Amino acid sequence: MRVKCVLCDTIEKIDSYSLQAKRLRNRRIHTYMCPSCHDRIKENTEKRLQTGEFRFNRERKREKHLS
Repeated sequence: MRVKCVLCDTIEKIDSYSLQAKRLRNRRIHTYMCPSCHDRIKENTEKRLQTGEFRFNRERKREKHLS
């Protein structure tokens, strides 16, 4: 399956039977991001988290058995 990165517009090929390909086909809201863009965003987010000014809003699970 050919996919296009949302940020840098590079076209890559992923396995058509992978879980990621299935998610892209069945749920149109899911988008593909190439590994280099994903790593860059991850690195920048970690830098912002270390400053203390940035709050990463994660959904908190209320019940212990869901974690």
